[in-house]
Amino acid sequence: MEPGVVVITHNSAEVLPACLAAAAGRCGDLVVVDNASRDGTAAIARASGARVIVNQENRGFAAAANQGLALLDCEFVLLLNPDAVLETSLEPLVRACSAPGVGAAGGKLAGEDGLAQRGFTLRRFPRAAELAAEALLLNRAWPSNPLNRRYRCLDADLEQAQEAEQPAGAFLLIRREAWRQAGGFDESFFPVWFEDVDFCYRLRQAGWRIRYEPGAVARHRGGHAVLRMPWEERQAAWYGSLLRYAEKHLGSRQVRMLGFAILVGVSLRVWPAVAAERSFRPLRSCGRVLRLAASRCCRGG
Repeated sequence: MEPGVVVITHNSAEVLPACLAAAAGRCGDLVVVDNASRDGTAAIARASGARVIVNQENRGFAAAANQGLALLDCEFVLLLNPDAVLETSLEPLVRACSAPGVGAAGGKLAGEDGLAQRGFTLRRFPRAAELAAEALLLNRAWPSNPLNRRYRCLDADLEQAQEAEQPAGAFLLIRREAWRQAGGFDESFFPVWFEDVDFCYRLRQAGWRIRYEPGAVARHRGGHAVLRMPWEERQAAWYGSLLRYAEKHLGSRQVRMLGFAILVGVSLRVWPAVAAERSFRPLRSCGRVLRLAASRCCRGG
């Protein structure tokens, strides 16, 4: 049983050829959904023989994922990042996802050293305290703190198959029936971040199980597209998606708490930059995030 594969691209010409070459021999239909690339990504995808959807504007990861999943009619569809290169058969994922009640299964994402990308490959659903620790830069200053250990599954054995909460959307096999029942990906998460967390959360709420299967491996570079975003856009997208997730799945009191945490966290980031540049330009760049956080402090979710 060969699953379909959906690869979502945005200026991915540098990494896409290796991704498509590895996927072509391991899947059925191969679909590339391109979000308005300007570097020839769509032409590379067409030359590979993949079916290609070209969006005239960047619709974001969630909308592109829904486009790709809607196009295919196979039972299972793999979401695969363009900077991920399959190194094994997809059979372990298909076998895991074929078990009764399983709606999705994630594989192991490995770095160039061959080791699992701990902290990214598998995570638990974030609670308000863990999101606040992210916003306050606690996890960056003290990566082994208890909140971060729980959230990023730093206590898990990534060489063992197991029940999971949130495998990375970069390498996630989805049962299309489960995708339909959960209502697809929420396209209000734009352009990226937390849409896969939200999807897995709603999948579990709908009664589906999620598995992690380390027998399926992809080598993953990571961050090829988002790191090209201007810093201020990246901050606005990440904090905005974090708050969107909190508003959907946490209480208004917790959303207000996160608003305050973000105000503090952004200040920790921006004031050293203001001092270093002797300019308020960094503060103006963070204005959107500060206004967003302040509004949540006042009204919650």
